[in-house]
Amino acid sequence: MKIETLLPLGKVDPGLRAAEQPFDIHAVGRDAQLVESLGYDRLVVEETKDDPFVIMALAAAATTTLGLGTSVAIAFPRSPAITAMSAWSLQKLSKGRFCLGLGTQVRGHIRRRYGIEWSAPGPWMRDYIGAVRALWQCWRDGTPLDYQSPSYDLNLMVPLFDPGPIEHPDIPIVVAAVGPRMCEVGGEVANGIRPHPVCTPKYISEVMLPAIERGAATTQRSLDGFEIAMKPLVATAPNQDILAHRVRDARARIAFYCSTPAYRPAFEIHGLGELARELSVLSKAGRWEEMPDHISDDILHEYVTVGTYDEIGDRLIDRYGDVVTSIEFSIPAATDNEKSILGGLVQQVRAAA
Repeated sequence: MKIETLLPLGKVDPGLRAAEQPFDIHAVGRDAQLVESLGYDRLVVEETKDDPFVIMALAAAATTTLGLGTSVAIAFPRSPAITAMSAWSLQKLSKGRFCLGLGTQVRGHIRRRYGIEWSAPGPWMRDYIGAVRALWQCWRDGTPLDYQSPSYDLNLMVPLFDPGPIEHPDIPIVVAAVGPRMCEVGGEVANGIRPHPVCTPKYISEVMLPAIERGAATTQRSLDGFEIAMKPLVATAPNQDILAHRVRDARARIAFYCSTPAYRPAFEIHGLGELARELSVLSKAGRWEEMPDHISDDILHEYVTVGTYDEIGDRLIDRYGDVVTSIEFSIPAATDNEKSILGGLVQQVRAAA
């Protein structure tokens, strides 16, 4: 199992980073060097308040061996040519260490935040990845750009805009997924999927993995080296008193996710469909304070890995060791003692592979 972490390393509650948390873009290089020194396989960044490609460029310039990736860069608002160029440049800058992680976003954000028309995300993502790879092939081999699909018709590349070949042209693509349709697309055309944090081992095993295999079968692809990169929900702390606060935060996070219709399949598999509908009603009414009370201890532990620092490594391994290839995890690492603890956890999880 490879182990990843998400920026910012030293400023957040472990595994429960909220988009509202402050992020110091000036510290990216320093934090990336720390992640590299702790023995992580890869540093990833999600797209919330900063451009993930800019963040990865800063991290690439400050490191030499650390893998780098967008855990989720929102695909559809960017043309495939823009995304292909950003990834190509990062792969060149990092000397082959970059992984392109793509996500879709929900209908409301696509229409009302990005101002573009919505389309079914599964077929759209398949076309998008095909377009990105066609551009990479054009630049790598010097062949004419010629890609047609229901979503894109690309046939123009002139020397001024052709970056040409690079030393490491094979850039892996990982797709964020929850439902089986996107998992099928991942199996068909991507190098891996990134399950949402609410995807439990049961859901991954019984829903996602069979869907990946169905997708791969449509194109007769081998799944050797296929990646399942997971950012699990984690509540951990140095002692039980602080852990109790983390657990309260985690309970609220689960209630929020359970109220979101896009994540409902991951709750229905555990018989929680009716709870999801109840919490959706509460969220629409703005009754956020009531929602965590609906998350029992059994539900909490179904979705969140809970334990103190001396327990959490074993619990993550036991929970995810058989269903993922990469796991994203950290604790705050602002002091030398915290860095030592985190370094030990990194080595513990890596050794379990």
